[in-house]
This record gives sequence, C-alpha cells and structure tokens, in this order.
Amino acid sequence: MCLEWAPKGGPRGSLAAVSVTSEPRSSSRAVSPDVTAQVEYRIVRNGLVREVERGKVQKIDVCDAHPELLRAARNVGRATKEVCPMCDDGRLVTVTFVFGAKLPPGGRCPGTVAELKALCRRPEPVLCYEVEVCPSCAWHHLMKKYPAGGGSGGKARRTQAASSSKQK
Repeated sequence: MCLEWAPKGGPRGSLAAVSVTSEPRSSSRAVSPDVTAQVEYRIVRNGLVREVERGKVQKIDVCDAHPELLRAARNVGRATKEVCPMCDDGRLVTVTFVFGAKLPPGGRCPGTVAELKALCRRPEPVLCYEVEVCPSCAWHHLMKKYPAGGGSGGKARRTQAASSSKQK
C-alpha cells in the first residue's frame, strides 16, 4: 500500500492531495476487490478550513460546488448536525456516489440508506465516495472513499475461473 502526501507551495503551503492505492503504480480510481482500505480526508479538509480562516485561500475558491452536486445534496443528501465551516449558517449534507461495473458512467447517487446498502452488497466491486456539501454556500469536500461490493458471489466466480484455467 502506498500513501502519498504532497505539500503545495512549499513547506508552509496548503495540503494538495492524499491518495491511497494497493500498489505504488496502480490507479487510485481502479476498483479492485483486493483493496479494502478506507481513506478519510478530514485532515485535508481541516487544513483547508484553516487556510481560509487565515486568509490564504478565499471562500469563493472553495464554495464552488457543481450544480449537479448541489441538486443531489438538496434532493437525496443525508442531513448532518454539523454546521458549515465556511458560512456558519447552513447545515452540512452528506452525498454518496457509487462507481463500478454495470453502473452508469456517472455512477449512482443512492437516495436512501437502503439503496446504498444494496449497492454495497453487489457481487461486483464498487468504489464509494462520500462528499460533504453545504447547500447554502456551495462548500463541498470529499470526506471518505471506500471500496464495497464484490461479495462472496463475485469471489466464488473468480475462484472458479482461476481453477478452471489451471486445469487446462
């Protein structure tokens, strides 16, 4: 497993990115049933909030959520009790996007917890992204990325395929 952290703008700059992959050269976007790591981006988020508070980053640069993300937050997002760190007015909403095989190219945005659980129980592996959004000021930040799906049905098929190719 490889964990990368890159400072932006020198040692006193803001945090640029965090990525976790199963192998140093694999793509972090790949959905692999062997990857079980959950990546949380709260440290990066808190660093960005501090940069805005210090005036090094402007609010207009971080309160720029895409209209589709705002629509998803208003219509299918799960409300939290947390107040927005940018506007101190709105309540944050969590929106989850699920990507994987046999899903639309833009992924799925489950509207209920039951729908999210069903997507996570699929035999094909999926990759889930949780984004916090403030519908009031358009603040958004990736909070968590985790693999799901690829249950025993998928593993059984892979094991059968591997054993049948060894027999030939």
